[in-house]
Amino acid sequence: MVAALPLYGALAQNADPIAPLPEGTAVSEPAPALVWQVPQAQALLNYIYNVSREGLAPADYDPDGLLRAIAGGDPMAMSAAATDRFNRLSSDLALGHVRGEARIDWHIVDRDLDETRQRQLLAYALGSNKLAEALDGLLPTHPQYGALKHALQVTPRSEIDKVNKIRLNMDRWRWLPRDLGQKYIIVNVPAFYATLVEDGTTRWKQRAVAGAIKTPTPQLTAMATGVILNPWWEVPRSIAPEVAGKPGYVAVKGKDGKVQRWRQPPGPSNALGQMKFVMPNEHAIYLHDTNARSRFNSQIRALSHGCVRTQNIHDLAAELGSDGGGEWTRARIDEVLASKKTVEAKFVTPVPVHIVYFSVAALNDGTIVAYNDLYKRDAKVIEALLDKKGLAPATPATRVASN
Repeated sequence: MVAALPLYGALAQNADPIAPLPEGTAVSEPAPALVWQVPQAQALLNYIYNVSREGLAPADYDPDGLLRAIAGGDPMAMSAAATDRFNRLSSDLALGHVRGEARIDWHIVDRDLDETRQRQLLAYALGSNKLAEALDGLLPTHPQYGALKHALQVTPRSEIDKVNKIRLNMDRWRWLPRDLGQKYIIVNVPAFYATLVEDGTTRWKQRAVAGAIKTPTPQLTAMATGVILNPWWEVPRSIAPEVAGKPGYVAVKGKDGKVQRWRQPPGPSNALGQMKFVMPNEHAIYLHDTNARSRFNSQIRALSHGCVRTQNIHDLAAELGSDGGGEWTRARIDEVLASKKTVEAKFVTPVPVHIVYFSVAALNDGTIVAYNDLYKRDAKVIEALLDKKGLAPATPATRVASN
């Protein structure tokens, strides 16, 4: 198998395109409107004509309206039109074009752009006459995005389905923060792989088992602070009826004597295997070992209740647990596992875990591979991304507007 590039170096669709400021941020009086020069507005227009290179549709930014404003000769009207389009465009480049319900089961916050940063960026772009550079600086820098962009350029527009698959996955990269971390774990659900990346280099990559169709794994980011060795399994309420009263499960009762939940103690039958990652999040999703390791041999590994079963997770835990002078070497981990004691092994430095859903990715040789759209999430993204249902964006233009 050819290794993939490291994948691994929400507003409503019609809402205001500027990302909201964090809650509690003081908002000052509106600043004076920035005044554009004609060559600057023309540069923006040219950028819009060519934005299909990023998998976006020029029509979404009304280039004809901006062209009319330039030709109209009113500096303030032209500036207002240009600023409006700059705001929409910069928002889409930084945060993604598709918003709201089309981002199915998406729970990652991207703070790459807010109103303050957007205005600062515009002021810089106009003050330095580097509008294209300022906008390009919002784009994902991950090599996967660059590979998809190249694939989009060389794929014939007649191959509509392939073009759209590439476009929607480029937008998914824009949904993510540009900075995923100097060291991070990324789980691509459709590929069924978990990968540890450090300084843009893949350090560790293993097979994963993700959520079944009925219990899909959500897209989220959480900080892994350590692992629980010899863990108890807190049985989810959704499947508690399946285990209630069965041997090997312990009932937790309330003061009234009624069973409130079920737990499975550590041991060879424990569904979490010998360890689970501590990565707090509201969805109770985490990486863990398993007592059914033969499932890693399956080609389609959508089999869990939502959490991510991870092959050879002991090695990953040792890599992270011993990093930065941490005490949790593989030998120390094995010692605790053999003791049968439940112990939390904390990492010196927490590591972000990004659980994502890329149905198209690039291999090291640039080859584009498409994965099965397990949870049928692509259709809504395509529908939201297209200007006209089923049509690919036009080939980028090379003309520059003139007044």
